[in-house]
Amino acid sequence: MFDKALKYSYAAQKHERHKLLRALLILLALYLLYNTITTLFFSVWVLHNDSMQPGLYAGDRLVTASTVLPSLIAAINQTDEAFPFKRGNIVLIDTRRQHENRNRFVAVADNLTRFFTAQRVTLSKTEEHLYIKRLIALPGDEISMVNFVLRVRPADSAYTLTEFELSDRPYYPHIPQVPALWDAALPFSGYMDTRTLGPGEYFVVSDDRGNTGDSRTWGPISAKEIIGRPVFRFWPPARIGRP
Repeated sequence: MFDKALKYSYAAQKHERHKLLRALLILLALYLLYNTITTLFFSVWVLHNDSMQPGLYAGDRLVTASTVLPSLIAAINQTDEAFPFKRGNIVLIDTRRQHENRNRFVAVADNLTRFFTAQRVTLSKTEEHLYIKRLIALPGDEISMVNFVLRVRPADSAYTLTEFELSDRPYYPHIPQVPALWDAALPFSGYMDTRTLGPGEYFVVSDDRGNTGDSRTWGPISAKEIIGRPVFRFWPPARIGRP
């Protein structure tokens, strides 16, 4: 009976409250650390489709570097290098950034859910708004497409080059076969008339040049929609390495 009374004593209750408060503070600190790392530095994402084959496949897990910190540093230093990507880079796109009125409560709830489930559960379907594509052209570039291969004349150049010549690393897109009488004016015919990107416009495409959505159907995207760059694939083990 003495032990039972001690359990409900003021000192015991105070000790239990302190333990609970300590646990909550540790959890809060971990959550803030998680948000700091994923917002400013790195996050982990899963590819949900095969639109980037043959280089990337559905189920690949990727470590993605954030654009936030480079942009903040560029803004502080007042330089023009706020956009940390080059032609040919693979980028992570969040189409929700198109809408300034995104529900903040849902965003925070989704963030909490991802944190407590080690990113295994999310409140939103990421395949509906998160895409991994290849960046082909920057603002001011002139672009066209022949047989699914993009040709680009950079804004500061007098010469037109293929997308492969402008990339730092080689890549091999999947070129589909289309019917001989397929209308060349259709988005996935393999041909696109010459167009010039305006200020703040970026052109991205899938490595699978077949019937997959990208700037050929969406149109150009803005810099704020590009939230990161996949830098390392850690799953599956057979394909570990730089994507």
